[in-house]
Amino acid sequence: MRRGVISRDGVLKALAEYDDLGQDRFLAQYGYRPATGYLLLHEERTYDSKAIAGVAHKFDQGRALRPDELIGGRSHAAKWLSRLGFTIRSSRSPDWTRDEIILACALAMANGWKRLEFDDPRVIELSALLQTMPIHPVELRNELFRNPNGVARKTVDITSRHPDYTGKPTNGNALDVAVMNDFLARPAEMSEVARRIRQGLGAGEFQDLLPEAEEEDYSAPEGRLLLSLHRSRERNKGLRKKKIDAVLGQGGRLACEACGFDFERVYGDRGSGYIECHHVVPLHEAGESRTKLSDLALICANCHRMIHRRAPWPTPGELRASIEQKQAVDARAAGTVARPRGAAEAAHAEPVI
Repeated sequence: MRRGVISRDGVLKALAEYDDLGQDRFLAQYGYRPATGYLLLHEERTYDSKAIAGVAHKFDQGRALRPDELIGGRSHAAKWLSRLGFTIRSSRSPDWTRDEIILACALAMANGWKRLEFDDPRVIELSALLQTMPIHPVELRNELFRNPNGVARKTVDITSRHPDYTGKPTNGNALDVAVMNDFLARPAEMSEVARRIRQGLGAGEFQDLLPEAEEEDYSAPEGRLLLSLHRSRERNKGLRKKKIDAVLGQGGRLACEACGFDFERVYGDRGSGYIECHHVVPLHEAGESRTKLSDLALICANCHRMIHRRAPWPTPGELRASIEQKQAVDARAAGTVARPRGAAEAAHAEPVI
């Protein structure tokens, strides 16, 4: 017997037995408990995924697996079922992202940093809006995903961490506090961020711009959705070409505006004509205004990532100043003369991509 080899037909037979016995008898007969992590969704009904996988084993391999012989998570039972084409849905709502917390913070601030109740029309409206966000895959959403109760609870987590709150804080998370502090420090800017996210959701701007895995490391002031839209504009080949042509037409060279790195000088023909293009002004500041070439900067991959890594984003000039300051400090410590701008190329022999 090969443990783990189950078939779609075996799963369907297990589902039929589950339907025939009912959840309680089915679980009791095979010694399983109700699923706490993932559910199997089939023909508009939900099933305990771990138990179904274990019992399907009986039809394919001669005996059902005991509960201690497999794990119900995505590395085991849920993974088997997904490979067979079944839909697996999380029984717990996914963690709140920065984008979602920004909208909840904006609502809390509009309410004077006081908690809101689940039946408040503004909470109900935000609940419906959050459910349209493309950040979380459908299989990770359960029936309670971002419902009014959950949204109201999030406003409690946020407002109970406000500096003026005198009661006992709830068990919110560090991201709640970080986003709230951004609102307290830059209320007008963060309110505009929330407005742009709302506007983008209403216009459907984000539907084809799912956040990329590499953006997990970034701390964009506007969250991952606007960052995705921002970076899609940076990849506009037409704008990039116009910027490069303008620089070369003025007798310039394709060197990073922050550190001076020149891909052709380091890599030869392979690096000829290569440089990344950066929108200097974040979307929540630029809005829908037409992009001018002066809004764009040519920078290397490393500096591009450093700019996007943490809010607030520095301009290429500000990043250049910090690089030169670091070089001067290092030079003083070593008792040498600071290298001129452009000599940083040696430090970029292996640029981040």
